[in-house]
Amino acid sequence: MSLNHSPETHSKLIARIPLVTGRDLPEWFSTIENGPSFTRCEERSSWLADEHNLSHGYAAALVREHERARRERHY
Repeated sequence: MSLNHSPETHSKLIARIPLVTGRDLPEWFSTIENGPSFTRCEERSSWLADEHNLSHGYAAALVREHERARRERHY
């Protein structure tokens, strides 16, 4: 499973997550941060999809966005 969507697809997925899941991005980021400590993004997205009943597309977009936001916090 690839975590890389086109920038346009990624933006659309991220914008729809609150509508589809009823949870906003900071809540999902907290869930990811408090979840199991996986080394690989693919493992995190699979866990997120399985544990929280998300499609793998939404889970992968959430993990990718979380990684992007985390990198920005460190600069």
